[in-house]
Amino acid sequence: MSKIVKRRFRNQKLKGKPLGFLLVILAWSLAMGWLLAMATQAQGAPSTTSSHWSPITGHRSLVTGHWSLVTDSEIGTVDVVPAQQRLGQELYLENCASCHIALPPAVLPTQTWRNLLEDSQHYGVQIKPLIDPPRILVWRYLSAFSRPQLLEDEQIPYRVGSSRYFRALHPNVKLPKPVQIGSCVTCHPSASDFNFRRLTQEWE
Repeated sequence: MSKIVKRRFRNQKLKGKPLGFLLVILAWSLAMGWLLAMATQAQGAPSTTSSHWSPITGHRSLVTGHWSLVTDSEIGTVDVVPAQQRLGQELYLENCASCHIALPPAVLPTQTWRNLLEDSQHYGVQIKPLIDPPRILVWRYLSAFSRPQLLEDEQIPYRVGSSRYFRALHPNVKLPKPVQIGSCVTCHPSASDFNFRRLTQEWE
C-alpha cells in the first residue's frame, strides 16, 4: 500500500474512535439515568408488591403484620411521612413497637428522643441500643417529627405524662396518673397499628 492510502486509513480509524466512544458514554448515561429514575420512583410511591400496601385490602400494619381496612383518605399515622423518612419510621416501629405501643414523635421533645436512643436503660429495662446506621435513620425520623425544647428552664421530660407537648395534644382529656402507654388504645383503638388519628366514638 502506498503511504497516502495508509495515512487515509489511519485517519479514518481515528475519526471513528471518538464517535464510538461518545456513543458508549451516551448509552451508559442513559442506562444509569433510567436506573436512577426507577429507583427514586420506587421509593416515592407505594408498590403493589410491597408487604405494607394492597389496593384491595388496605394497609398492612408495620407493627403486627396484620391487614387492616384503612381507607385511602385516612393517613393512619399522625404525620404524613415523606419517602426519605419512611425507612427510619419502619425501623422505629420495628424496634420500639415490638415491646410496647410506639408513640408518635410529636408527644416528646427532640432531646428526650435523643436520650432514649443513647441510653441502654429503657424505663428500668436493659435493652440493646441501636447501632449505626439504623440508629441514624431512626434519629432522623424522630428529630424531624418531634418538637424542639423551647423553654430554657424546662427540664427534659423522661416520661410521656410529664411532657407538655403530650398534654397540649390532649386538651380536655382526663388522663390517668401515671400515664400508661398501654392506655392509649382506650381513645385510639388503632394505636397498636401506629394510627393515632382514628378515635373512639366518644372523641370523634
